[in-house]
Amino acid sequence: MTTQKISRFHRAAVALVLPVAAIGALAACDDSAASQAAPAAGPEAAVPSTSTSAAPAAGLHMIANNGHQLAFHVTPGGSPTIVLDAGGGEDSSYWDALVPQLSQATGSQIITYDRAGMGASEEVQGPWDPQAAASDLQAGLRELGVTQNVVLAGHSQAGEVAHYFVLANPGVVSGAVLIDANVPQFFTDTQIQRIVTLTAPQIEELKKAPSTKANRQLIATADNFGPTHQAYHKVSWPDSVPVIYVVSDKTPFDGSPQDAQAWRDAAAAFVKAGPDRTLVTAKGSSHDVPQDEPVLVLNEIAQMTATVK
Repeated sequence: MTTQKISRFHRAAVALVLPVAAIGALAACDDSAASQAAPAAGPEAAVPSTSTSAAPAAGLHMIANNGHQLAFHVTPGGSPTIVLDAGGGEDSSYWDALVPQLSQATGSQIITYDRAGMGASEEVQGPWDPQAAASDLQAGLRELGVTQNVVLAGHSQAGEVAHYFVLANPGVVSGAVLIDANVPQFFTDTQIQRIVTLTAPQIEELKKAPSTKANRQLIATADNFGPTHQAYHKVSWPDSVPVIYVVSDKTPFDGSPQDAQAWRDAAAAFVKAGPDRTLVTAKGSSHDVPQDEPVLVLNEIAQMTATVK
């Protein structure tokens, strides 16, 4: 492997521990910059949330779960409800360009949110835990009165949240679109060790950098990565939930053919592991499929939405 390819593989491995986020850019962020990403008062001023059978109001809802506040954003519409979950290092603003187009195309209510420590949501101490993240999503949807007929779309790291969410909430998700998402089949012991080894120097540099909200979240995502993903490797997607899996052409490992093939093989294995699963390739796209191929992502979510209506 050439020096250039090693460098690319390092970045790809970091993209799985710290998906989507750019290490250099985030290391340079400070808490004030992170706070600027939070929605401003006005049309998006927080709506006090109380459980109700009525449709939630449009805009920002701050919802409590396990001692921390989470930001959920509602675009009104009908059923099914589309929930968009961004990859690691990204908040709900990742979907800003897609939401109005998706709303017009489907007429569905759309919910985006900031996972703990991202955007306007509060931080949680300790390593990032995908099961706790699934609990946060569960709390938010329940508070907003969304308890059934959900189309869940998740990118990258959100694939882990999606798995734990559907298992913990049977009957809530009618269909899912996983977009170059982390699936259990990829995280073999060998692959986990490669990722941990290759990202260790970057994580150590982050620990030496100024302690900012962004950096703390990156470190939390890397902490306990091995055991977290050994457990995730044993998780299975329920057969009762149909899913479209969109795999990127270049994968997170562009420049490392061996690992790119392992990513594609894992996607194919996930699709073959159960009924009602479809594999779609985003040709020419990087791992950042929602940004590179938004029309494809829009069409696949709209197709799943039409299927479950």
